[in-house]
Amino acid sequence: MAAMILAAGRGERLRPISDTTPKALLEVDGVSLLDQHLRRLAAAGIKTVVINLGWLGEQIAERTGSGQQFGLQVIYSPEYDNILDTGGGIQRALPLLGSAPFWVINADVYTDMPLPNEKPRADSLAHLVLVPTPAYKANGDFELRDGKVGNSDNQDLTYSGIAIYRPEFFAGSGRGRFSVVPLLRAAADRGQLDGSIYEGIWEDVGTPERLHALIKNT
Repeated sequence: MAAMILAAGRGERLRPISDTTPKALLEVDGVSLLDQHLRRLAAAGIKTVVINLGWLGEQIAERTGSGQQFGLQVIYSPEYDNILDTGGGIQRALPLLGSAPFWVINADVYTDMPLPNEKPRADSLAHLVLVPTPAYKANGDFELRDGKVGNSDNQDLTYSGIAIYRPEFFAGSGRGRFSVVPLLRAAADRGQLDGSIYEGIWEDVGTPERLHALIKNT
């Protein structure tokens, strides 16, 4: 089983911090977000990790190298000046990820969650890890009923940025820049999206204020 870490984004909301440091290399308790994810993947038995590179991606490649120090094989999917967003980045990396279901983790989340031993149900194309909606968000992203992720007017859960996808999830999605969110919503409408809830430590390190609060409280 392989995994992908989405690390290409510019991190506009994190400026000016992200002007000189890619968001994946921001540190909490002296360890970068990226290193924390790599350690978690290695502990879960993952062997191959694909990292897409965009803004300041050379810093990520220089710091992480081959991944040998984590017991991993790290492969890079460079985008640089043609950042493809979440869906486009995964679609481009599919040949590197193999034919089995694979993990995808947003680089700019912080969590203590051990990766669950999960895979999408036989009738699903993806499994999302959801979290209780944080106070800074007015609304959640999805609901979860009987293990199935759905769209509704009562969305009390937030997508954590951690998921398992079958490669077939991206069939027919085309190439180029696009977000994975419309694909997730369409899969939910078709009943092809399942999920689980994690209620431990999880933070979206999306702004300087949230990053500083996290560092202060860790």
